[in-house]
Parts: sequence; C-alpha cells; structure tokens
Amino acid sequence: MARRPDGKGARRLMLGVAVSARLCKEADTMIRPAPFLLRAMLLTGAMTPWPANAQSMAADGVALTFQAAEARLEHASPALAGADHAVNAARETQAALATLRRPVVSASAQYLQYQKTFSVDLSDAKGDAVNGAQDLLAGLPATVPAPFQEIAAEITGRLSQALPGLFALVPDTLSYRYRETVFRPTVQAAMPLYTGGAIPAIERGAAAGTSLARAQADQAREVARINLIRVYFGQLAAQSLEASALQSRDALAKLYGDAVKLEQAGVTPRAVTLQAQVARDTAEGAYQRASLAHGSARGDLSEVLDMTGVRPTTPLFVDSRPLAPVASFLGRSGEGPQARQAAAGRDLAGAGVDLARSRYRPQAFAFGEYNLNRNNALPTEPDWIVGVGARITLLSNVDRGHLLAAAKEREAAAAATEAQARKAADAATARAWDLVEGARRSFLLLNSSIAAAEKNLRVQQVSFREGEATITAVLAAEAALSAARTQRIATAYEYDLALAGLLAASNRLEAFGDHLARADQRVLPEPVR
Repeated sequence: MARRPDGKGARRLMLGVAVSARLCKEADTMIRPAPFLLRAMLLTGAMTPWPANAQSMAADGVALTFQAAEARLEHASPALAGADHAVNAARETQAALATLRRPVVSASAQYLQYQKTFSVDLSDAKGDAVNGAQDLLAGLPATVPAPFQEIAAEITGRLSQALPGLFALVPDTLSYRYRETVFRPTVQAAMPLYTGGAIPAIERGAAAGTSLARAQADQAREVARINLIRVYFGQLAAQSLEASALQSRDALAKLYGDAVKLEQAGVTPRAVTLQAQVARDTAEGAYQRASLAHGSARGDLSEVLDMTGVRPTTPLFVDSRPLAPVASFLGRSGEGPQARQAAAGRDLAGAGVDLARSRYRPQAFAFGEYNLNRNNALPTEPDWIVGVGARITLLSNVDRGHLLAAAKEREAAAAATEAQARKAADAATARAWDLVEGARRSFLLLNSSIAAAEKNLRVQQVSFREGEATITAVLAAEAALSAARTQRIATAYEYDLALAGLLAASNRLEAFGDHLARADQRVLPEPVR
C-alpha cells in the first residue's frame, strides 16, 4: 500500500543525513538534507516518466560517473588540499624534532676594540724592600775580612742613608692602560646529555601531532565524500522530481481538457471543470518550483566538483538483499577519524604530563669553544675550552606542581573524550544500520504499491471519461500514484545517504563503491512514452 505524502519519508531522510553529520565536528555545516529536494518531494509528489524537454536538458553538460566524480573531487576540493598540506607540515615538524639529541654547533665572529687599565699598589712592597735592604746592609760588614770591616761599615752606612731617597723615586701606585683592536672568530658546540625527559616528551608530542593531522585529513576527506554523495545523487533525485512534476502537470492539463469537453457536451457541471483547472494550475506551480530546485542541485554539484554542467550517469541504487548483521559493522567503528583524533589528543596530553615532570629534574649538557684567531685573543681568553655542566631549578616563579596537575587533568579529559568518541561511533553505526535497513524494506514494498496505483489511475480515468466516476476520484488516484513514485525516489535517495552514513560511522566509507556495484535495484527516470 502506498504511504501518504505526509513528510515521513522526508523526516527519515533528514535523520539519515544527521547520522553522517555526527561523524565529524565540521559535518553539521557540510552534510545536510537538501531543502530543495524535500520541498520538491512534498510539493510535486510524482516520479513519472521522463519528459522529452527534461531529457534534453539532462543531455547537456559533461557526463560523469560517480567514480569519476570521486576522482575529480581529489583535485577540485581546496579543503582536501589544505588537509594534505597540514599533514605534510606536521610530518616535517616531527622530522625536525627527531634530532634534538644532536649537538648544536655554531660559529661566530666579533670585531671589537677594547681598553684595559691595570693599577698596582706598591707602597707595602716598597716599605718591605727598604727594610730588607737595611737589614742586608747592616749585616754586610761582618761578612768581610777584619782589615776591611771598617771600610765596609762606612760604605754600608752611607748606602743606608741613601736608600730612602732612592726608594722615594719609586711611586706608591703603578697604573697601566692598554688599548687594542681584536678580531674574534670562534666555534661553539653544546649537546644535551640529560634533559629530565623533556626531549622524549617533545618527540612524543610531535608524533601525536602528526597522527592528529592525519586523522583530521581523513575526516575532511570523509566529509567531502559524503557531501559529494549528497549532491551527486541529490541532483539525480531533483532531476527526477522535475521530470515527474512536468509529467503530472501534463497529465492534469489533459484531464482539464477532458473536463472542458465533457462540460461542453453537457455531461459534467462547471464546478468539475474549475476543479480540474485548479489542479492543473497547482501542478504548474509545483513544476516551476521543481525546475528551480533542479537548477540549484546542478549548481551545488558543479560547485563541489569545480565544473560547469555536470551530468551524473550513475543512478540512484538500492540493494534488495539484507545488510550484514550490525555486529559486523561495529568492529571498526572505533577506528574512524574522529576516534583517532581523540586518541592522538590523549597521546598529546600524555606528552604534556611528561614535559611537566621534566621541570623537576636536573639537566646535564656538554659544551666547548675554540678560538680560530688565538694570536689576537683577549688577555683572559683561552685558546679553547671544553667541559660538562649541570643545572637544576631550585625555585621557579611558576608553580610546577600546579602545572603538573593541570597536565594530568588534560590527559584524563582526553582519555574520557576518546572513550566517548568510540562509544558514540558504535551508537551512530547502530542507528545508521537501522536507517539503511528500513529504507531497503520500504523501497521493496513500494514496487507493488506503484503497480496498484497505476492500475487504479487507469480505471478511474476510463470511468471518468464514461461518466461513471467523478473528477475527484481521478485526482485522488493521480495523487496516490504521484505519492508512491515520489516516495520511491525519496527512499532510494534515503538509502544511499544512510548507507554512506553507516559506512562512514564504521570506518568503511571506501567500500561505498563496492555496495554501489553490487546493488540490484537502479532508479532512473524513464523516457516519455
């Protein structure tokens, strides 16, 4: 039995897209049900044979399969290019930080002019020298033979009297000023020996940053592919709805013509003709809106692929066979980009804890310097120097205890976020599985509904022409057939979107093409007969 066009299918379609949107934080703006399609489904309400002018319109543009559109997306999406550049940047950063244990060797050159003043106090030394000389002269006569002792005593006496005058010529303070111009080329080297765990923490953080960038790039690629599925098959659905709206308008125009003829023949009253005219005008308005919606859909696909006039050739599809059990999709749901981002965030927070701990530990290092111009060195400067050193922070102006506590809290928060991401991925996978399976079952039920609605419409049309049925019955039969056909295209679109959401939630979006190839139900508008 055909379902009434009460918007239930449209609401399910929006729910299916919402499941995909939970896969990534950006998807709420990029993955959304196309409002033009939903309005067209509710207002036009028909999936009937493909009219000739719609067929010629679709013939314009570049024919593109879904696989070709995916390949085009890799080169046309700035978001994917930006994500790849971010991954390359993170990878290069990790490589740059992998050599932190190597020595740092640098060369420097200085050209300088300096002046040095030396001041020496000689007063004490001069007094000591006078006293020593006096003592020496006093003992000198005793060291010569007796006949000469008197002469020696006279000589030493005279020298003793002359000594103060001689030493008075020596200043109490000696000053010397030295000015020189020096060119100092040197080579310095320093190498960390022990950093308290800071270097391993930095390397771990860099690796986590690379993992995070890769997960973000995968998420961006996933979002872009789901968006491509939305706009690619959305254009097909909008195209089908425009064709069916035109077919409905033509059918109601023909019905209006029959009503006019019957009125002129005196078979039906004027009210029946007016009722048919209102239905025809309403169908015309629905067709105009569907045509605009189709144009918007084409613009969306052209914008995503950066191409003008894209004509999708891969039809909407449904696989009539049941899905594998939901448990088979849960095995990899925790390995998706969002879960991997959370895991990388936890690793990054753990590196922060290690780095905070290193602030408590000592650091040891080796150093050396070599002067390349030793002949023109400063007086106090060595030719070369090597050594080892160590330092430890005894008192810091930042409370290291609070820093460590904050790092541990961030690590705990990241671990909780990771657990929640994995849990949410499992829940999203289960809900998406229900949506796909529900859409599949609904689609299969609609085949018999459409056959019954087509037969009922033919019976009512013949009865109306023979005057045995009212125009209301014909309009109701037309509306029922339109609703069934619209629901069929809407359910196929819902199936495709929900399948994309299921595969994305279970980290298997790359298998979307395999599901497309295995599908045994294709939904394309038929040419007008």
